[in-house]
Amino acid sequence: MPIAITRAVSRAIARCELTHIDRVSIDVASARAQHAAYEAALASSGYEIRCLPEEADLPDSVFVEDTAVILPDAAIITRPGAESRRRETASVAAALEGLRPLLHVEEPGTLDGGDVLLLDREIAVGRTGRSNAEGIAQLRRMVAPFGFAVREIPVAGALHLKTAVTRVAERVLLVNPRWVDHRVHFADWIVIHVDEAEPFAANALWIERAGEVIHSASFPLTAARLSCAGIRVHPVVADELGKAEGGVTCCSLLLE
Repeated sequence: MPIAITRAVSRAIARCELTHIDRVSIDVASARAQHAAYEAALASSGYEIRCLPEEADLPDSVFVEDTAVILPDAAIITRPGAESRRRETASVAAALEGLRPLLHVEEPGTLDGGDVLLLDREIAVGRTGRSNAEGIAQLRRMVAPFGFAVREIPVAGALHLKTAVTRVAERVLLVNPRWVDHRVHFADWIVIHVDEAEPFAANALWIERAGEVIHSASFPLTAARLSCAGIRVHPVVADELGKAEGGVTCCSLLLE
């Protein structure tokens, strides 16, 4: 059975790192209820949920995507760009032990999984405040033996590449064109633009096995665009975690 690794919401999430949005109050109980519904959506798509225990002193630890990059033949344990998040990787590495051979990004490289977008045998990596040139170079060297090419993508105005663009079907991307220039970097792909009123709506989790995308219910206008394109949307309420600058890709690591 495919596996989804998640982590319980930290009671300290109100102290999360923020870069592009203002800090507002986060209801921990609501965030946990929304996270449980997200896990249920993954379970309904056929994943075995392996939820790691809460890290009470690591505010951003629910966002497990940033700690690893999952490939068919290996898992790369990242070195997050925010120093406060680097202790998150040890428990994720332990959870992945035996599921994939592990490789590690080393100092001075930094890499967040939220900057890594798998596009078949190519890996697009966002050059952001969280992922530096050395981290991207290390990733390129590590994945080359597995037949993957790495392409660096500049991102402006967004925390991660997958804040600005995600894959929503076999040859289709969901994009906020203000944050990434898809005409230059994704010219061979079909592109759906987010609604201008919903700039954070480009983050969607494509579940290929279920033929659908998990998408935040906070973005109904963009969801309607996806539906019009023939893409089935599984909405989940995720507004509390959105206050921590998190999206639906951020909360799981999927192993097929």
